[in-house]
Amino acid sequence: MNRTPRTESTRSGSAPPLQPDHKPETKDADGRREVGTCLVTGGAGFLGINLVRYLRERGIQVVSLDVAPFDYPERESVKVLDGDIRDAGAVRDAMEGVDLVVHAAAALPLYSAEEIFSTDVDGIRNVLEAAYESGIDRLIHISSTAVYGIPDHHPLKEEDRLHGVGPYGEAKIEAEEICQEFREKGMCVPIIRPKSFVGPERLGVFALFYDWAKDGKNFPMLGSGKNRYQLLDVEDLCCAIYLAATLPNSRVNSTFNIGATEFDTMKEDYQAVLDYAGHGKRIIPLPAAPAIWTLRLLEKLGISPLYKWVYETAATDSFVDVAKAQRLLGWDPEFSNQDALVRNYVWYIENLASFEGRSGVSHRVPWSQGILKLAKVFFSFP
Repeated sequence: MNRTPRTESTRSGSAPPLQPDHKPETKDADGRREVGTCLVTGGAGFLGINLVRYLRERGIQVVSLDVAPFDYPERESVKVLDGDIRDAGAVRDAMEGVDLVVHAAAALPLYSAEEIFSTDVDGIRNVLEAAYESGIDRLIHISSTAVYGIPDHHPLKEEDRLHGVGPYGEAKIEAEEICQEFREKGMCVPIIRPKSFVGPERLGVFALFYDWAKDGKNFPMLGSGKNRYQLLDVEDLCCAIYLAATLPNSRVNSTFNIGATEFDTMKEDYQAVLDYAGHGKRIIPLPAAPAIWTLRLLEKLGISPLYKWVYETAATDSFVDVAKAQRLLGWDPEFSNQDALVRNYVWYIENLASFEGRSGVSHRVPWSQGILKLAKVFFSFP
């Protein structure tokens, strides 16, 4: 397993200013690229804070740029900048002293189409342009397997056709096209396409499921539950990002699917959380077609907690081929689907008091249950 050790100390100070003509890579004795200071856009988000912790544990200085408050204990060891990636000036200022950028900021599918395109498309152009003008030669873009849309075969490979569903999927495809523009200018721009990832700090749509598990409710699932739906633990995603940050350009300047290599049927994987909760509850399959039609109607009425890509794909297979990342990055995931879900549920229970009663549209807070709050009553019985 190619996992990097954590160091006890961290580098002091900032990386030296980079020249605008893009310096050659600096490598250590093992041939790895040395990273002094990393800018993480979206550093206050679910992936952002996990990546911040991962990088700090490995001796890398971190700058966080986000519109959301960075209200974590790590604030004292991180340079925190409050700013919007749609603000070109704020993005340029954030590049000072940085030698690597990880672009994790994004507007998620529950945002309006206008917010999604201005953030996920205009925002990444701002970030890439600022990095390029600052002489930063590598930017890692966190994309999504949503770029594949609703596919007709599995596993999905990086070269498969892209067909985004809804504004989020379409914007992610356009963002990748912008990344390619900057590759052609000489930048190294690894693109990471992670499956839906869970772990500490993850709430969002998964909080709906964890709430029902905590309260001892059976949980409804679209379709038979016999489909295979690959997930990913955020720790394994951070490992892939770190490898993309530190390996030579020749190995990383490409696009990589990232997902768990151990996953069973969706029903089996989610049942593991109900079993861990200890109430003797079970996953209840629902006929997919009528359930999807109902969710479409509820979404139009504004009372569904789920967006189209979630409910349109939940009853189908969804998994990607990660052989390329394993071969070129030496990436080897530690967690199975069930490990990741249970680990996230344990964090949810241990931290419930800090977010109980809150809701929103990001991964940092539970999504509103909408009309499913009423349905919860009907799934209390054996």
